[in-house]
Amino acid sequence: MGAQDDPSRDKALRVRRRPPRTRAAVLVLHGGREESRSAARPWQLAALRMRPFLRALEAATGRDDVLLGQVRYRNRGWNGAADDPLRDARRALAELHGLVGDVPVVLLGHSMGGRAALRAADADPVRGVVALAPWCPTGEPVAQLRDRSLLVLHGSRDRVTDPGESAAYVARARAAGARAGMLLMEHGDHAMLRHHARWHRTATAAVAHLLAPQAAPSELFTRALSAAGPPVPRSVPPASSESAPGPVREPGC
Repeated sequence: MGAQDDPSRDKALRVRRRPPRTRAAVLVLHGGREESRSAARPWQLAALRMRPFLRALEAATGRDDVLLGQVRYRNRGWNGAADDPLRDARRALAELHGLVGDVPVVLLGHSMGGRAALRAADADPVRGVVALAPWCPTGEPVAQLRDRSLLVLHGSRDRVTDPGESAAYVARARAAGARAGMLLMEHGDHAMLRHHARWHRTATAAVAHLLAPQAAPSELFTRALSAAGPPVPRSVPPASSESAPGPVREPGC
């Protein structure tokens, strides 16, 4: 079968694991660019950096009832009012519903994918969002998060998206009725390479908690939700050669 004949080629949902009986689902959304209409490909850096999270999620949700999938973008960029990755996220959620019916969904998104996940939280099946270094520009809507759970993880040394904007977003989401909190990953960067194991472990624990709050209590999640400001999980101090944080740039891969 040629690529032009592949029936999955135009689908927004890529299923990584489908159990015989699906009780819940996790969808992963990678980052991208502020403006780009070039095609999104699985070998691009933005997609590749989510593979360790997918492996960690596979191990943590190893029961036989959690579907694990990815949102497949058509374009690499958000592209202004086109909201391209948001449209793809909505298509993926619709395809998921057609595949397994009405099951609770948790969204895990990084950077531009975090913004798309937060916007897509108004879909009925979505119970919660874990946003990694999300792109949260001033004025980003929060009303869709009412009665949803949200955890933001943001590196203190992120020079691509702004942890301060994430903190302001979480405060507004709380005021709008969301169960929202934030953890500042000390010395963490936008690519989530510094202290990468902590990123994977914390994000996976948060997803597991949202899938089954009683079965997987999360002390960090509890701290994030109860704190007035973002708690800081301690990590190994950076080497003296690491540079100080610089100015925030536009979201990139």
